[in-house]
Amino acid sequence: MRLKPHEAQSYRKKALWVSWASIGATIILAIAAFTVSIMRHSASAFGFAFDATLDVLSSVIVLWRYSNAAAVHSAHREYIACLILGVIFILSSLCIMGKAIHDLATKLLPEVDDLLFSVSIVSGVVCIFLAVIKFMLGKVLTSRALITDGFNSLVGGIMGFSILISAEVFKHEPIVWYLDGTIGVLIGLIILAYGVKLLLDMIPRVRQTRNYERFE
Repeated sequence: MRLKPHEAQSYRKKALWVSWASIGATIILAIAAFTVSIMRHSASAFGFAFDATLDVLSSVIVLWRYSNAAAVHSAHREYIACLILGVIFILSSLCIMGKAIHDLATKLLPEVDDLLFSVSIVSGVVCIFLAVIKFMLGKVLTSRALITDGFNSLVGGIMGFSILISAEVFKHEPIVWYLDGTIGVLIGLIILAYGVKLLLDMIPRVRQTRNYERFE
């Protein structure tokens, strides 16, 4: 609320533009990562692809959050957006961990090549760049939904680079074949914990604001 009305609307429009850019970029990255995960049997690539898909959904939620100019400071709208993000995080984490555990159980070995390296580097750089912008806008707008979206992009960036790290380690030390799947499990657990925390924080707040705040 410390922003002047015209400033708030300006940052709201920036949030919308960033969300659209994030949707476009992460759709492309998700398709590329899904392709690589299938071709190269990479659990971390699959995890990143799923996280990129989650990033698309979380950016769509942010678009909804800021689509109404009159609701730029709506606490109820903010809490509902975070609540939906929490559910998406939990569902995504279960899928990521399920795939990673399956690959560990079947001792699926990743195949390392230039395609895997290229996708991981581009994914890591793009996602971390998007995360920084979302964090900055979220801080200015005091929006937990935007910050959560930024956190998801940050996780995507870390996963992108983790593909590179686990593939490089496997290339030089084949005995550490399980690193790829282990990273997938760890990232799944991080997303799960964040999603559960969002639900625990937001459910009571949605109930509190439902009765005294109305919005179109």
